[in-house]
Order: sequence, then C-alpha cells, then structure tokens
Amino acid sequence: MTDGTNPPSSPQPEQPAPGSGGYGFPPGPPASGGYGYPADQGPRPSPGAGYGYPAPPPPESGGGYGYPADQGQDQGQGQSHPNPYQQDLPGPYRPGSYQQFPGGAPASPGGPGDPGGPADPGGAWPPAGAQQPAPFARQQSGQPDWDALADRSAAERRKKRLWTIGGVAAVLALLAGGGTFLLLGGDDKAEDVADDAPAATGSASPKPEGSKSKAPVDKSPTVASDPTLIRDHSGKDHLKMSAEAGVFAIDKHYELRTKGNEKSYAEAEKRVVDASKSFTVSARVWNRAPKGRQIAVSQGNDKTFGFELGSDEVNGKPAWIFRVQTSDQGADSTTQTIAAEGLKMAKTMTTLTGTYDAEKKTITLYVNGKKASEGQVTGVYNAPGPLQLARSRHEGNWTGSWNGAMDSMRAFGVALSPEQVAAVRQNKLSPSVKPSGAWVLL
Repeated sequence: MTDGTNPPSSPQPEQPAPGSGGYGFPPGPPASGGYGYPADQGPRPSPGAGYGYPAPPPPESGGGYGYPADQGQDQGQGQSHPNPYQQDLPGPYRPGSYQQFPGGAPASPGGPGDPGGPADPGGAWPPAGAQQPAPFARQQSGQPDWDALADRSAAERRKKRLWTIGGVAAVLALLAGGGTFLLLGGDDKAEDVADDAPAATGSASPKPEGSKSKAPVDKSPTVASDPTLIRDHSGKDHLKMSAEAGVFAIDKHYELRTKGNEKSYAEAEKRVVDASKSFTVSARVWNRAPKGRQIAVSQGNDKTFGFELGSDEVNGKPAWIFRVQTSDQGADSTTQTIAAEGLKMAKTMTTLTGTYDAEKKTITLYVNGKKASEGQVTGVYNAPGPLQLARSRHEGNWTGSWNGAMDSMRAFGVALSPEQVAAVRQNKLSPSVKPSGAWVLL
C-alpha cells in the first residue's frame, strides 16, 4: 500500500537462502526468537553479515561502532575495555552519544551515518527472551515505512473530504437561509423600486392579482411578426412604414427616421383621433433643417388635414406650429395656426404637444412641456382619414415631409392639463390616463 509516489530507488538484495547468513541472521538455521534476534547463545554471524547491530570495535580502538567498552571480557574475544558510559543505562546504547564509523567519522544516533552492522561476530547472541537493546532509529537501507505513509495519506484525505463536505453543507445552509429571506422580504423592496421608477403610460401589462411588483413594460418598437409595422403599445392601431422609413436603435431607445420626401412616412389603417371631441397629440422630434413646412403628426382626408403638428415658416421665420382645420374644404379662411417662434429648432430633440379642448373651443401648443401658444377656434374638422407620421395633406396633395427623426408619439382622447403635459415629457404621467395610441416609446 502506497501513497501514489514512487519510493527512492534503492535496489534490494534478493532474500538469502536460509542458513546462508545476511539480513541480520547468523549462519545456520534461523533462531525462533524473532526477526534478527536468535533465541539462544549460538555462534554469532560473521562480520558485516548482521542486520541492525554494529560490529564490535577492534581490540586496539577501545570501543566504537556504537558499542561502549565493557569492563569485563568481551565475549568471544577476551579483550577488556573501559566503559565510558554510566552503568545504570539499560542496554549497550546511550541516547545522545556519538557513534564511531570505521575511519573515525562521528554521526549522531539514528542519523545517516548509522553503521547498522551486527554485534561482535565472535561473541554469542543474547538468550531468547532477554531484554534486547533498542534498534537504531534508521536502518542502513534508508527505506521509509510505506505502509505507515500510506495510512497517514489516507487519513489526511479522509480529513480533507470531511472538511469539504462540511464546507459545502455550510454554504448550502447559508444559501437556503438567504433564499428564505428573499422570499419573505424581497417583495417589499421590489415594490419600493417600482414606485420610484417612472410610471408606465398605458403600455404595461396588467399585473397579476395579489402581486406587489409591477410587470416590466415591453417597449419593442415593431410588431414581432412584421417588422415594417410600428407597434401600438396601447391598442391595435399599428403604423405601416414605407420603404424609405425605418425604426433604428439609438443609445438605449428607438426612433423612427424619415428622409423628407413623399416616399418616406408611416400611416395607420384608420382614424385614430376623434377630433369632434377633446384630444391631445404629442411627439418628441429632431429636425435636420427647419425649412418650409415639415409635419410630424397629422390626420385628414383625401383633400385636406384635420390637424397637424410640426414646423413651418411663420412671419418669414421657422417656428413650431399646431394647426387645425375647421372645414372639410381646407380653405385658408378656415385654417387656424398657433406657433412658438424664436426657439432653437435644428438638430435638437424637442417635445411638441398640441391639445384641443372641445368645451372651451381652445387649442394649445406646448414645447418641452411648457405652454407656448394658445388660440380660440370654432371647432376642428373630424377628418375620417388615417393618422399620418412625417407628412400631411394639403389641397389634395401630400406635403410637409419630415426630414429627421421622432419617437414617443402619443394620442389621447382628452385635452391634457399643463401638469399632465409636463408629466408626459418626463414619462411620469399617471397610469390612470391611458393614451388611445402610443408608438416608439422611450
């Protein structure tokens, strides 16, 4: 049994035949007293043939090889040697003393220089059962106890496995406790975050009954089955884009881009705004060059517009405008325009909002959430044609092509108050005020 590593290379002699000596056994039949110890006082092994016992010193050395000199006669040699060690120490060794190599090189007991030879080859082995001297700490072969090392390695692996299992169990317990905390207390935090976020403007899905958190708003700009349709987030009035119009991603939102020609626009299939009643239309726009008439949102028939929101020249200067028609004929005498002049218009994102209050018969223009202009009208022509983006109808022709981009287009069936118009610009309008149409939202 090993710990998986190769032991140091140390060729071992083949096992000697019984009676031939070697491995610590004397010549002749092995004694029954154990491994390396004979059970009787028979003849000792030849010099250098023992295992674990040093050979006796030569007569002239007075000791050495780890054996102290004896006061009496050395068995089998007849030599007398003085004993430099204390007489009360058991056995022939003294812990901490130096042993003598042949040639005089000292080494500490158990060190690499242990001679490991047999006892005096001329003396007799101690009798069986007699107290034996402790063997040297390390044998000459230098081989480790592989069984002990393997057992220790296995014990360490078992200990590591126990620590690993305990650590995994502790982590699982902590995770289970944290999940319980989130299940019990997470809803309150989600509710706080949702309350602080901008309120949805009617595009959020109804939240399930009993749920405290609000469902996320799906703001994908186009219909999944037809990318040429601009999706209506509050209803089914999707807008069909022409070949030269498209929705593009910019920063973290989308916008509709048009080229300023008759082939670049988007339109609904039917009328979206009921102009016989109060209404509001709004859009955030970007204009490349405010030259001439450029209309962002309009609705009309095959001859004229009912209302239009965008830019035009007023008194010879570009201005933001909200214009309505009071007659189905589209005559200049029945056209009413309110404008916001002197504002930066080119290449600037601007939120335009126009309202019509059917009770007060007033129209109002807001620029970036602030009231810019207001006027009195006799009414607004409720044109039956579809809602248009990036163009308008004048005297039977398409005019006012928008050259730029727009997003956050909305239509409401009510005239919003100044506070609500400001909230629309900040995307904080109360969900109770739902738009009748909403497209390309921020």
